[in-house]
Amino acid sequence: MAVFRGLLQRDLQKAFLGLRNMSSEAGLASYNYATLKVTAPGDHIFHVELNRPEKRNAMNKDFWREMVLCFRALSDDCNCRVVVVSGAGKMFTSGIDLMDLAGDFLQHEEDDAARIAWNVRKKIKDYQESFSVIEKEVDVGLAADVGTLQRLPSVIGSRSLASELAFTARKMMSDEALSSGFVSRVFPDKSSLLSACFDLASEIASKSPVAVQGTKVNLVYARDHSVQESLDYMATWNMSMLQTEDIMKSAQAALQKKNPKDVTFSKL
Repeated sequence: MAVFRGLLQRDLQKAFLGLRNMSSEAGLASYNYATLKVTAPGDHIFHVELNRPEKRNAMNKDFWREMVLCFRALSDDCNCRVVVVSGAGKMFTSGIDLMDLAGDFLQHEEDDAARIAWNVRKKIKDYQESFSVIEKEVDVGLAADVGTLQRLPSVIGSRSLASELAFTARKMMSDEALSSGFVSRVFPDKSSLLSACFDLASEIASKSPVAVQGTKVNLVYARDHSVQESLDYMATWNMSMLQTEDIMKSAQAALQKKNPKDVTFSKL
């Protein structure tokens, strides 16, 4: 009888894992893009890979449109808690695909300057959204857009270095990126980088999604507002979010001396 129960339990576990894998594959099927590859390497973790290695992941028209669609879908996906973004092939991206985008800015059906400017502005706003949606170039003859000039000084904490990089469009090597605070860690190769990224993503995904999302929203808000404004916003945020059941689950786990990773939190 004990052997029978053991076999039955094993069969049920296999069936459950099979159903979970089928559900996961069905969910990923909706993330079907020409320039992006979306996979789920772990529980509540999604991997978005820029997928034009033959073009060094240059950002063409499809990329700008699909980035918005992809991250909007991820934002609404209750199975997603962490997103790792990387580039297929030897580099993350070579930047804007000038040949593909030239038509948007150099060819116009209208002759009127005001109407041309209005339509170009609409295009620029669309491209800016491709990167702004994730928070939720001198050498080619245009000022850096999509938020680079607005975000870089705050990220590295040095307006002087940000100005130098923007004015010269020179390459920023990994050791300089690390020392300036642009990146938090450097790895010897891509495989070790992705391995560390997925480990970090797993750690974040194990936390309360209410806490993680609240922290992210308030960090972004604080970046662009005064301390007092940020404190007021945080108070308003927490007046409702502190009522979450996740706090009780975490407290019980601490009292029982459980590993925090063993706590199961509900989806958002």
